[in-house]
Amino acid sequence: MKFSDTLKALPEFAGEKIILTDVDGAEVAVIANAPGTAGSFRVYAYLAQQYGAIDAEAAAEGLAIFAEHAQDASLHPGTHPNIDRLIAILKTGSPLSVRIA
Repeated sequence: MKFSDTLKALPEFAGEKIILTDVDGAEVAVIANAPGTAGSFRVYAYLAQQYGAIDAEAAAEGLAIFAEHAQDASLHPGTHPNIDRLIAILKTGSPLSVRIA
């Protein structure tokens, strides 16, 4: 299934941005609910709702949701930072906390 098809099946979430923090509470990223990142905002919000945080299990589901974009991110690191972050979580096992603001 393509990302655009899977994205349509996810619930919508209110908020301007998602703030991701590491286990020490340091902010590591912000994903805006804006053109260009609204899909990532929706995926991360969904994963946080389902898992409570972005851990390895959530990251694996997130990569499946991103579908063809996850494959492109693997081939071209740095082009999809929100997907690269999920790949890193799978590699390191270090979860991220999510706060929607």
